[in-house]
Amino acid sequence: MTRTEAYLALNLLPQIGPVRVRKLLRHFGSPEAILSAKGRDLTAVEGIGQAQAESISTWETQIDLAGELKKVEARGLTLLTQEDALYPRLLREIHDPPVLLYVWGELLPRDHHAIGVVGSRHATHYGLSAAKKLSFQTAYAGYTVISGLARGIDTAAHEAALAAKGRTIAVIGSGIGKLYPPENMALAERIAQNGAVLSEYPVDRIADKQTFPYRNRVVAGWSVGLVVVEAPARSGALITAQQAAEMGRTVYAVPGPIDKPTSAGCNRLIQQGAKLVMDGADVLDDLMTLFPTAPSAPKVEEPPPPVELSLDERILYDAIGTDEAHINDITTQSGLTPATVNATLMRLEMKRLVRALPGRRYVRLV
Repeated sequence: MTRTEAYLALNLLPQIGPVRVRKLLRHFGSPEAILSAKGRDLTAVEGIGQAQAESISTWETQIDLAGELKKVEARGLTLLTQEDALYPRLLREIHDPPVLLYVWGELLPRDHHAIGVVGSRHATHYGLSAAKKLSFQTAYAGYTVISGLARGIDTAAHEAALAAKGRTIAVIGSGIGKLYPPENMALAERIAQNGAVLSEYPVDRIADKQTFPYRNRVVAGWSVGLVVVEAPARSGALITAQQAAEMGRTVYAVPGPIDKPTSAGCNRLIQQGAKLVMDGADVLDDLMTLFPTAPSAPKVEEPPPPVELSLDERILYDAIGTDEAHINDITTQSGLTPATVNATLMRLEMKRLVRALPGRRYVRLV
């Protein structure tokens, strides 16, 4: 048995976990020594009761190590332990670092310098735009963008980092063989070509309510700083922010409208001391000691209006602006009649310049 295989065996055992493994390693010195230890020696370690000692001493009957190794090989994954140089330094220092990480893709030394970007799964256009802007800028500047591959803000962060031709890492709350959410498989494949998809769970572990908070601690612990883009008052992103703060990481938050529940969590974080950010440069300037030669964040300029517009289309396009707007406000701002507004909005939708949102609201796409 190799050392990595011994770590894999410990990771597969039930009722053990990262904290107990760390204590066992301090006592026995190596994963191989843990697996060969007698029951009475195991129970001498703090936190190891009779059930855990029996699980370890009979590990060969508890898990299918050979079967898991075959799954790893079949999917072209690699296994990363805390003893490997590419294991994130900051992550190694947290209270409960993963015993082992399954890696789909390739990690690089530069991935030690990562910025976490998290937020709501039910993101608004405003949140998605902010996530894309900040993630594009930080990835362009040389930082790796790390997130959780969830719907909404996570997806926007990964896509923007790829668009910047930068590095991005997705930490998922399931086994890589049961990737969640399944509709992000194509995105995961792209990430694996320009970064990595990682999990601490066995290949075929299905995601559940317990796996996501554990996933969040990896995003927080790996990052040199965590950006919360959009989050309601009750949100998994706020749990990640709390974890990051407890780990000594800098927490950044994007402000939002005070009358929008989707921004209540971020605004509260700012009240509590998170650093307000409006541009990737705000984060980069704060962390410049890590990347003194990094290029500046590119400015995201407002694009000029399309030229293939009639006079009414141009007036209405300008009236919508860059934020979500209700049709009544658009009508007032444009000075056009309601009938003209309705007809013109339909033409702009057909040209894929605006999108209709619930509640008779509209937003510009370009």
